[in-house]
Amino acid sequence: MVSPVDILRALHHDRAPGDPLVLPGPWDAASARVFEEAGFPALATPSAGIAASLGYEDGQTPADEMFAAVTRIVRSVSDAVPVSADIEGGYGIAPKELVERLLETGAVGCNLEDSDTSGSGRALKDLRQQADWLAEVRAAAGDRVVLNARIDAFIRGVDDPVGETIERARAYVAAGADCVYPIGAPAEALPRLRAGIEGPINIGAPPGGPSLAEWGELGATRITFGPGLQRRATAALREIAANLS
Repeated sequence: MVSPVDILRALHHDRAPGDPLVLPGPWDAASARVFEEAGFPALATPSAGIAASLGYEDGQTPADEMFAAVTRIVRSVSDAVPVSADIEGGYGIAPKELVERLLETGAVGCNLEDSDTSGSGRALKDLRQQADWLAEVRAAAGDRVVLNARIDAFIRGVDDPVGETIERARAYVAAGADCVYPIGAPAEALPRLRAGIEGPINIGAPPGGPSLAEWGELGATRITFGPGLQRRATAALREIAANLS
């Protein structure tokens, strides 16, 4: 029997251009069931969407509550639908414990970002330190986790976000990342990123941008939505509420 992590890892490879892996982002058990019923082969939780569902601002969810929310999401779908969890910057937890807590939820993949939110500002972490940390996470996880390394160069105002992203992507892949995620990368940057990066690339698809197939043709391997689906659901609920009166 193929394990959930093997299913998730295989979904990232041998994809035809224009056929990216589409991973909806459930924020609770009910939304996860909807996405499974719609036939999606895997899911990827958004930390901001879960935060909103729990009453927190993005980045403010305590680790225990985030892991508990992921556990409920994983439990709500079948074993045939693997779940990857956005666990932000790792919550300051040591790599071995972080991996074990992730696996306890039932998730078999994770996002880990490279923004430094420890100070008053939000800047990129040192490249070498982040790569070394990702290597520790990989060593602790072995092949039990599909690691998606988020690269925040496009949202942190660096002078050359394409060059910075490619440099970081190469270091993170060498450290053991299965996939890299240049969050905020515009469509016009993707061909250059694709040319400079080996392996799968995750793109966050904003509303009003290229179609999912077009993102794939530009070089995206995997498409996620961040909190976008949760926000659209909330907007729909507001409309329902307004029509009740």
